[in-house]
Amino acid sequence: MKNKILSLLGFAQKSGNLYSGENTCELYIKKNKIKLLIITQDTSENSKNKFVRLCNSKNIPYMIYSNKNELSNAIGKYKRGIFGIKDGDFSKKIMDLYNDGV
Repeated sequence: MKNKILSLLGFAQKSGNLYSGENTCELYIKKNKIKLLIITQDTSENSKNKFVRLCNSKNIPYMIYSNKNELSNAIGKYKRGIFGIKDGDFSKKIMDLYNDGV
């Protein structure tokens, strides 16, 4: 499962369908541009709570998954803890893999 999700994140980044970083994701959540939010397990509790509240207020699905190093490496960025998928197909595939535990 993990390798498939990491690959999909990399493809989303390369195709321009991924936002990363707290400020960027917060902005695009508020603009209803994010279809799925991924929060890393090692993101601070305050940030996790903030983004969970934002997602709940906008009915955006989210998942708490993996760590900053692993996900940041998958997209070629440095130490990001918040990732927003803006494409519905990518978000569905990632959520399906996450929920199925493949």
